Amino acid sequence: MYYPLDFLIIIAFIISIWAQFRVKGTFAKWSDVPTMRGLSGSQAARHMLDSNGLHDVPIEPVQGELSDHYDPINRIVRLSEKVYYGSSISSVSVACHEVGHAIQHKVHFPMLVLRHRMFPVVNLVSGAAPFLLIAGILFNVTGLLGLGIVFFSAAVAFQLVTLPVEFNASSRARDIMISEGYVTNEEERGVAKVLNAAALTYVAAALISFLQLLKFIMIFTNSNRQ
Repeated sequence: MYYPLDFLIIIAFIISIWAQFRVKGTFAKWSDVPTMRGLSGSQAARHMLDSNGLHDVPIEPVQGELSDHYDPINRIVRLSEKVYYGSSISSVSVACHEVGHAIQHKVHFPMLVLRHRMFPVVNLVSGAAPFLLIAGILFNVTGLLGLGIVFFSAAVAFQLVTLPVEFNASSRARDIMISEGYVTNEEERGVAKVLNAAALTYVAAALISFLQLLKFIMIFTNSNRQ
């Protein structure tokens, strides 16, 4: 059966693929542009951590492309090798963004706290949601479909909570990078390009999940009517 949301979901998938290509392309473009100050990603991250009283948070290089992340459990900033050793606008921007998460952790940024509390539950139910949804649709069991929707809703909520966390980390990074002189005012344009491209991938993913959730709710509603 065709649902009006199907077209929107397809469009959202296209946007998601485009966003992934854009973030890779933008990162590659600004990876060729060194910062005036010449700080590497690890040096900028270390300075940003220390200036915010996070002397005990280490920085580690990890393999992989765009594998950068902040580990809140072990309190470690992990940077891909290109970001860790590179001194480009891309490297410094991504490194400082991850430190932004470490600062959020320190100040107990409300949305980050909420995401951490949601994670164990979401991690448990998100794996079961697809099986429940598929089984509910194939066998026309509204109970399974309804439970799958509840579980899937938790995953969508987690993605929506992630958006302000990512935006706030980028905002913190940009403000500190300018005020501390990691980049010049002229270089801020490149920083914005890199961080905005990365944020778009989170927006696209959340949009796809939200539209899929609406579609499952429509299927559930129609099943009950029948």
